Amino acid sequence: MQEIVYHSIQLKCDAKKAFDMFTQNENLRSWLAELADVEPKPGGKYELFWDPDDKENNSTIGCRITAIEEGKFIAFEWKGPRQFKHFMNNTVPLTHVIVFFLPCDRSSLSPCTEVHLVHTGWGEGSDWQEARSYFDKAWLIALKNLEGKFDTDAR
Repeated sequence: MQEIVYHSIQLKCDAKKAFDMFTQNENLRSWLAELADVEPKPGGKYELFWDPDDKENNSTIGCRITAIEEGKFIAFEWKGPRQFKHFMNNTVPLTHVIVFFLPCDRSSLSPCTEVHLVHTGWGEGSDWQEARSYFDKAWLIALKNLEGKFDTDAR
């Protein structure tokens, strides 16, 4: 059975705003990457850059959106950083991320959205296990960073 990376958070905003945090370049730059070039449509670019001076490494250059429905979900290809590039960025298909946006099941009057992130497509072997473990931690840190933006913005 293939392992996946799965994390979920709750954001103090409506589903459209949560969705926008994953699809609008300026929003992505505020919590996930130094530079973003995303075209929120099927087949559109999903390119994020953590080192804009070295776009070929430590980026998702060449990645595409595979499915999207505004305010509900986005799915996109994903690449790994330099240390995993030799196997992770040359596989077909690439690893794949799906993010779902669901209204929180609670009685509060303030808006709340559950964000569920699933990262799949991991290969077999120790290199792949190391990459999966890396992204398990990286996504947790990134999503906590995103969650913190809303905690701060709400004050």
